[in-house]
Amino acid sequence: RTRAVQRAGRRRTGLPVIALVGYTNAGKSTLMNALTRAGVLAENRLFATLDPTIRRVTLSPGCDALLTDTVGFLRKLPHQLVAAFRATLEEVAEADILVHVVDASQPDAEERMGAVEAVLDEIGALGKPMVIAFNKLDAVPDPAQVEQWARRTPAAVAISAKTGAGLDRLRALLAAQVDELKGRSDQ
Repeated sequence: RTRAVQRAGRRRTGLPVIALVGYTNAGKSTLMNALTRAGVLAENRLFATLDPTIRRVTLSPGCDALLTDTVGFLRKLPHQLVAAFRATLEEVAEADILVHVVDASQPDAEERMGAVEAVLDEIGALGKPMVIAFNKLDAVPDPAQVEQWARRTPAAVAISAKTGAGLDRLRALLAAQVDELKGRSDQ
């Protein structure tokens, strides 16, 4: 009930809600800190984030949104774990836009993307507007290969949340998504 009241309060701000989603340890909290200076715990370990954190983010002049950092997903997430992460799943389901953060340095990155998409599908959020952020550009042997991957993927960008590379492009993509949302709601 408390989370529902908090979400209703956020809706009254009129700001769109953007949820960071992705496999566990993909760099969602590091990205949250890079975009908002939130100071959330960002560690190289599973489930460093246990509760959603929400902060205001400026995407471009006059274009603000609420950004939510969420718990990372896992392949074949057990149903009892889905229940334990209800708060995150509710935040994702209620978000207006999703940023799928992908750890591009992992050899099984595409499989992890599929696992995240399966959870999103299960909670009815797969059809939401989405930007894909291929993260950890600083940790891959061939950054140009990741850049090509991002160019071949609709609404995608190669970034490093750690170094800040590509964050301006990510903000621009998100600002365009917010503008598109506003355009639909004005009709």
